[in-house]
Amino acid sequence: MKTKIKRGALTHVDAKGHVRMVDVTAKAETVREATAVGEIWMSGEAVRAIRDGSVKKGDPLQTARLAGIMAAKHTSGLIPLCHPLAVTAVDVALTARSWGYAISATVRTTGPTGVEMEALTAVSVAALTVYDMLKAIDRTMEIGAIRVTAKSGGSKTPVRG
Repeated sequence: MKTKIKRGALTHVDAKGHVRMVDVTAKAETVREATAVGEIWMSGEAVRAIRDGSVKKGDPLQTARLAGIMAAKHTSGLIPLCHPLAVTAVDVALTARSWGYAISATVRTTGPTGVEMEALTAVSVAALTVYDMLKAIDRTMEIGAIRVTAKSGGSKTPVRG
């Protein structure tokens, strides 16, 4: 039995229940920003390898930053209903903690829709990159707590009148 979805209840579903990309044509182009965070927990041995610079594949932190930036720019190719956006800035930071690293990504654009998915994707791919570079040392690493912590822009901050 097909479930009838009320028009407007879900923006990515039409009145017939078909998946669709939201039409943002009429939305104002504004400066938009989103920040996401996450964590990668690892063994003491893995933490020491990063801090000692002894990871055989190279520097996981610099590689993860670059991977996060690239991921933010390619989000619409990974997530089917995301709009392709002209990302204007991406900042990915990995902060040392006793248990591993806290990861944050802030993404900016001027456009008709927000960049939350780009920030979340940047954090996720940065964490996966660290995992990939350290899996020979620690296969018990845990990635988690990935979430949006801030977003701004939209109709409240018009760029063009």
